[in-house]
Amino acid sequence: MAIAGTLCSHAEIAADVDRYQAGSQYYAYPVTDDNAPVLSSSPEGYEPFHIEHYGRHGSCWLTADELYLRPVDYLRQADMKGKLTERGRLLLKQLIFVSEAAKNKAGELTPLGHRQHRQIARRMVKNFPEIYSAGNYVNANSTVVIRCILSMASEIAELKAIEPGLNVKCDASMETQNTLNYNHLDIPAQQLIATATSELSKNFSARPRDISSFTELVFNDAAWAKDSIDSRSVFKSVFEVAVNAQSHDNLYDLYDFFTPGELRDEWIERNAEWYVTACNTPLTSGRVPYSQRYLLRSMIEGADSAIVSNKVGVNLRFGHESVLLPLITLMEINNVDYSTDNIDNLANNWRNFEFFPMASNIQIVFYRPVIQAHNSGYRLSSNDEQTGSDILVKILLNEKEVPFPIKTTSYPYYKWDDLRSYYDNKLNGFKDKFPE
Repeated sequence: MAIAGTLCSHAEIAADVDRYQAGSQYYAYPVTDDNAPVLSSSPEGYEPFHIEHYGRHGSCWLTADELYLRPVDYLRQADMKGKLTERGRLLLKQLIFVSEAAKNKAGELTPLGHRQHRQIARRMVKNFPEIYSAGNYVNANSTVVIRCILSMASEIAELKAIEPGLNVKCDASMETQNTLNYNHLDIPAQQLIATATSELSKNFSARPRDISSFTELVFNDAAWAKDSIDSRSVFKSVFEVAVNAQSHDNLYDLYDFFTPGELRDEWIERNAEWYVTACNTPLTSGRVPYSQRYLLRSMIEGADSAIVSNKVGVNLRFGHESVLLPLITLMEINNVDYSTDNIDNLANNWRNFEFFPMASNIQIVFYRPVIQAHNSGYRLSSNDEQTGSDILVKILLNEKEVPFPIKTTSYPYYKWDDLRSYYDNKLNGFKDKFPE
């Protein structure tokens, strides 16, 4: 399918995309203890007893050494030919420093990434002390990628420091990998993504982009910069390092090599790339979010088990933005599932950084009526133990209450039976909708 639209002017794109948000997936988790959303009180007569969670790893180093070395190589070549300005030589010096600091650390969690997860853990305990109390269980699983394992470890360590009496079980194995990161196994989805992203890349490559401020700042020969080096590739490689600066504590700052317009234009392209790669668009026939059908089913089954067992606890899962984004799209929460083939108007209606910053997460919180308090916790009436007909649920996206795709008379709370039925019907209809 053709990519629709023509390039919007800066004036047509809302101006409130700041330099950090322009980093897309590198955007540092914006929630802190000082600005954390205030949550609604529990429904009268109800207590939280279970959480289903999926969280992205925290802030980290770029995932490959070549991402640090590539801009160094570009600028070294230019320097050898005497084509760098004084600022260009300074940039090269800074990039060399960063690349040396990054040696043997590709993809690893930074100290900020650890702090993000410890702080999230503290707020989870503060928000839901009934769940994170002595004797209750925490079942935590991670993909086999080290930054995800360390994110899980930081969160669990903080939970245990606050409440040593929690019963914790952790795992990171290939057994859990295929549920927590199924993307690469979903070949039909990957084929659709490859076709759509190829056309998107051609579309953006054919468009004029004004990066003259960057090139004039770095290179002293405009004709050479235009004809003898791929200035756009240089720009993109430096941008990649620059916008991940926010993953570190004062390691470097390269933002002053870019104008706000240059940052915004690059974000517009990357916003479109993420949308096509992970979300609900006719450009991929709406198929890609279903790559997370097994993960959503796992969360439903985890909730069902908790309801039937009458236990109190949480299922934590740690993985990647490439999973979280299609998952929440499949779940249709908070307009993440916005659908269009008009990529040029996308940035006014759908913004990736709002959904999947570093350490982004969803928490599906389950509530049941308190009929009788006793030493082992809380118990439903016998009529509701097997059916869960009185169970209420809400969802937090990055710790903020957001809507589910069904109706309710008591937002942010929804009837679990209604929500479960909605998702069951959607998942059960997958094979009919996409016969493969």
